[in-house]
Amino acid sequence: QVQLVESGGGSVQTGGSLRLSCAASGFTYSYYCMAWFRQAPGKEREGVAHIFIDGRTTYADSVKGRFTISQDNAKLTLYLQMDSLKPEDTGMYYCAARANYYSSGANYCGPANFWGQGTQVTVSS
Repeated sequence: QVQLVESGGGSVQTGGSLRLSCAASGFTYSYYCMAWFRQAPGKEREGVAHIFIDGRTTYADSVKGRFTISQDNAKLTLYLQMDSLKPEDTGMYYCAARANYYSSGANYCGPANFWGQGTQVTVSS
């Protein structure tokens, strides 16, 4: 049974930090592009950070320089270190496993195959 279980959310003040974790099981973790998404109230879900199977990372412009995505393949766990948090970072954070595609010498992330249940992050001013 596939599971993605997020943890580490909470309430912090502006400028604070949180570290989210996502424990994976039930699928071949190293074959997937892993990602963090978030959804604020009344807004669409947006991609925050991705880590490709070759270790390359990408970030949304809004979090560059403040968030760091990483993973421990041995522990099948994905992380998101969030520093210098702002009120606009408030939302439900989800981890996702996206199919990996290889084309023209590069790895790409396809549609999300699996989602976690989410963990709430609230940043107050």
